[in-house]
Amino acid sequence: MPSAVPARNDPSYVLNQIIISPSDTDYLDQLIPSIRDYSYGNRTSQLLQSLSKFAEDKEAEIESMCSTNHQEFVTSVNQLLRIREGTVSLTSEILDLNQSIQASTERLAEQKKALVESRSHRQNIDETSRALQDCLEVLRLANQVHDLLAKKNHYAALRALDELQNVHLKGVTQYKIAEMIQRSVPATQRAIAEAVMSDLNTWLYRIREMSQYLGEIALYHTDLRKTRQKERAEKVPYLGQFKLNSAIELVSDEHEEYDLLQNDDLQVDFTPLFECLHIHQSLGQMEKFRVEYANTRRRQKELLLPSSITLVDEDGASLHTLLEEMSGFAIVERSTMKKVPDLRSPVDVDELWDSMCQTAVGLISKALHEVDDAESLLKIKNLIALFMQAMDTWNFPVGVFDNFLLTLFEKYAELLKKRFSDDFQEIVSTDDYMPMPIQNLEEFDKVLNVSWYTPEKPREEQVFPCVLPFSQMYPLCCIDIRNFLNQFYFFSNDDFPHPDVIDKTLRDALDELLSNKVCETLVERLSSQYLGQIVQILINLEHFELACQELEILLAAARSQNSTAGPIALNATEKFRSNKKAAEKRIFEVVNSKIDDLIETAEYDWMAPTPPTEPSNYMQTLTRFLSNIMNSTLLGLPTEIKELIYFDALSHAANMVLALPLSPEVKKINPNGVAALAKDVEYLAKFVDSLGVPILRENLDELQQTVHLMQAENTDEFYDISTRNKKYGRVDAINGPVLLEKLTRTVQSPAKTDKFAALSSRFGMKS
Repeated sequence: MPSAVPARNDPSYVLNQIIISPSDTDYLDQLIPSIRDYSYGNRTSQLLQSLSKFAEDKEAEIESMCSTNHQEFVTSVNQLLRIREGTVSLTSEILDLNQSIQASTERLAEQKKALVESRSHRQNIDETSRALQDCLEVLRLANQVHDLLAKKNHYAALRALDELQNVHLKGVTQYKIAEMIQRSVPATQRAIAEAVMSDLNTWLYRIREMSQYLGEIALYHTDLRKTRQKERAEKVPYLGQFKLNSAIELVSDEHEEYDLLQNDDLQVDFTPLFECLHIHQSLGQMEKFRVEYANTRRRQKELLLPSSITLVDEDGASLHTLLEEMSGFAIVERSTMKKVPDLRSPVDVDELWDSMCQTAVGLISKALHEVDDAESLLKIKNLIALFMQAMDTWNFPVGVFDNFLLTLFEKYAELLKKRFSDDFQEIVSTDDYMPMPIQNLEEFDKVLNVSWYTPEKPREEQVFPCVLPFSQMYPLCCIDIRNFLNQFYFFSNDDFPHPDVIDKTLRDALDELLSNKVCETLVERLSSQYLGQIVQILINLEHFELACQELEILLAAARSQNSTAGPIALNATEKFRSNKKAAEKRIFEVVNSKIDDLIETAEYDWMAPTPPTEPSNYMQTLTRFLSNIMNSTLLGLPTEIKELIYFDALSHAANMVLALPLSPEVKKINPNGVAALAKDVEYLAKFVDSLGVPILRENLDELQQTVHLMQAENTDEFYDISTRNKKYGRVDAINGPVLLEKLTRTVQSPAKTDKFAALSSRFGMKS
C-alpha cells in the first residue's frame, strides 16, 4: 500500500515541496506561504526543527557521498559550508522575514478586516444612497405635483401624481415615506379635482358675467341679418318670402358668417371646462362631475332671473338685460353641448331653457300692466321677436314666447283701440259740422290722399277756394283709420306668424271703432235742433259708408294669402247705411217741425170782410225757409235725398195748411177767408213750380183741389161720385164735407145741408 500523502500543513509536506522545487524562485514561492502558515499559531519552531533535521539529513547524505568522492566531497563540503553560511544567513533572514511577515500578516489581517468592514459599509452606503435617490425622486415628484398644482397645470399635476403612484412608489414600498405618500394620493387627487373645479367655477362666473354681452352681440347680429335680408328682398322680391333662419336666408348670408364666441369683441375660452372634464374622466368621476356641473348651471340660471322687472324704464333696459342674459346663457349651453357632447344632455338643456322661458314670460306678464302706450308695447314685441329669431338660430324652441306674443297683441290691440277711440271721440265731438272749405290745390290733394273720396270734377278743373261736402271730421277720421291700420300691421310683420289673428282682430277692432265711436256718436248728435248739423251728419254718414266699403277692399288685399279669418265684411258698413235713414228721418222731423212752427203763426181771418191782396206772411216765410234750405243747408245732399226731403216737407206743409180750416176752432168760413187760403196755396204752388221738379206738385193736389172745392159755385158736384173723381179725386171724403159744412153755415142752403147729412151718415159721421 502506498504511504499516505502528508497533509499540506505537515512539515514533511513542506520539505517535500521545497525539494521538488525546480528553481530558487519556486523554492521561495513554496517557503514563503509555509512560513506564513506556520507563523499562525506559533508553530514556527516546528518548521525550524523540520528544516534543521532536513539539513542534518542532507549533511549525512553528503558526508556519505563525500566518503565515496572525497574531492568532490571536499568541494561539496566547501560548497555546503558556503551553503550553510548562506543557510544561516538565510535562516536569519527567514527569521527576520518571518517576524516581518508575521507583523505584515497581522497588519494585513487587520486591513483585510477593515476592508471587509469598509466594503460592507460601502455597500450599505450604496444601498442607502440608492434608497435616498429613489426617495428623493419620489419627493421631487410629490413636490412637482404640488408645484404644478400651484401653477394651475392641473392635468400635468395629475399625470405626475399618476406616475408617482404607479411607477416610483413601487420602488420604495419598503420605506415609510412610500406609505405616507400613498396615503396622501387620494387627498392630492381631491385637491387637484377641487382646484380644477375652483378654476371651472371661476370660468363659469366669468361666463355668467359675459352672458349679457354675449346675448347683446347675438341680438345685434341677428338684427343685422334681418337688415341684410330686407335689403336682399328689396333687390330680389322673390327672396322676401323666405324668413330669417330659413335655408335660403342662411345660404344667402354665408359670406357674413360671424362667430359669436370668438371675435374681436369677445372670446369665450372653453379650456378650463375641457381640463376639468379631462381630469374628472381620468379620476373616474365623470358622472359626479356631470351632476355637479348641471347643478351649478341650474343655480346660475336661478341667479340670472330676477324676481321682477319693469317695462317702463328708459330704453327698456330691464327687459333688454333679461333677454340678453337668457340668450347668452343658452348660447353657452348649446355651445357646450356641441363641444362636449357627453357633458350636457339635450334633456337638461331643454329643461333649463323651458324653465327660463316660462319664468321670463311670467315676469313680463306681471309687469305688462305698467305699459299704457302702444308704441312702447310695439318696442317690447320687436325686442322679444328679435330674441326669438336669435334663439331659433341656435335651435332653441320659442313656442312659449310665440304664444306670449298673442297676449302682447291683445294688449296692443286694446291700447290702440283706446287711443284711437279717444281720438275719434274728440274729432267727432269737436267738429263744426260744416262743409269743409279748401283754399288751394295743396290742401285739396292732402284731403284726397287721406280720404276715400272721389270729387265730381277732375283735379285739374277744380276752382279754389271750394267746399267739400263732408265736414273736417271725415278726413281726420280717415287719417286716424289709416294710422290705426298701419299701427296694426306694424305688429304683424314677418316675426309675428299669426296672420289670422291680425286680420280678425283688426277687422273687429276697426268695426268696433267705426260703429261705436264714430257712427253712434254721430247718431247721438242727431238730437240737435240745428238742421245744418243734422244734414252734415247725414252727409258724413254717407261718406263713412263709402269709406267702409273701401276699407273692406283694402283689408281683403292686405290680409295674408293663407289667412282663414273669414270674409272681410264690416258691420259698420250696414250701420252707417241704416243710420243714414235715421238721419234722413231726423231731417224730416226738424224740417217738418220748422214748418209746423211757421204754419202755427198763420193768422187767417176766416170771416174777413174783404179779400186779401197778397199772400200771408207765414206763407212767404215758409217758402223762403224751404228755398233757403234747398239752396244752402241741403245743397250738399245727393239729389235724390234732397228731393225726398222736399217731397216730404211739401207734403207735410200741405197737410198742415189744410188742417188750418179743418181745426175745430174754426166754425165758419166766408168766401174772403177761402180767398186768403187760396192765395197762399197759389203762392205755394208757384214756388213749387219754380223748383223745376214736377213730381213735387203732387203734394199740393189735395190742398189745391180742396180749395177749389171751397171756391166752387156748384159744390153739389162733390157729392156726385163720377164728378168728384174727376175734379176732386184727391179731396178727402171726410174733410170735404166738413169744410163744405163750415161754408154752408155762412151761406144757408137746405139742399146742401141734407146732402151733407146723408153723406155724413154714409161715412158714420155726426153733423
